[in-house]
Amino acid sequence: MAHVSIESFPPVDTNEEREGIAALMSQVADADALVIDLRSNHGGSPDTVALVASYLFDETPVHLNDMFRRDTGYTAQSWTSRELRGTRFGSKKPVYVLTSRDTFSGGEEFAYDLQALRRATIVGETTGGGAHPMEPYLLDQWFQMRVPWGRPINPITKTNWEGVGVVPDVQVPAADALAQAHRRALDDIAGSVRSPGPATTRPRTPGIPGVVD
Repeated sequence: MAHVSIESFPPVDTNEEREGIAALMSQVADADALVIDLRSNHGGSPDTVALVASYLFDETPVHLNDMFRRDTGYTAQSWTSRELRGTRFGSKKPVYVLTSRDTFSGGEEFAYDLQALRRATIVGETTGGGAHPMEPYLLDQWFQMRVPWGRPINPITKTNWEGVGVVPDVQVPAADALAQAHRRALDDIAGSVRSPGPATTRPRTPGIPGVVD
């Protein structure tokens, strides 16, 4: 089992940044279960959200989210990637996502999208509830106003998490979320070992910064 902590989803504008994500996700690809810790994640780029989520699915693209722009009426779709660098974790093994009341914006989108697709079990606290992207407008040299310019629309729920947050599947205090997810992941792994079919053995994931076996 592997544990990855992601504190933000910064833009990935260079090959080096994409290679960094590929290296991290490849390190956990052979784990029997994955815990993704978003308890301190305050958001970031939707493109990076989609890129990281892509490693949790197979090659066939999966529709994650839509973003509607109020000023133009245009809706941009977000899908997982067919082609990725590195190795996928894939769509079959269990994933747990940890949340807290501090999880916000892009961190919430990641949790919300995976929950709607039934790809991950969300464990922890209801998140902050910030879905609508905003742009700053200067009022004078001292003040600015931030105004929402659009809203995400999930293709499954037809709504988003604005004002309500992402409600976990397993609600526990944030401080207890990792232990709870760890116990459930071990139960999943044990159940998989007991299930009929040919036995397989995966190597343990080597530890790297941000990843714990």
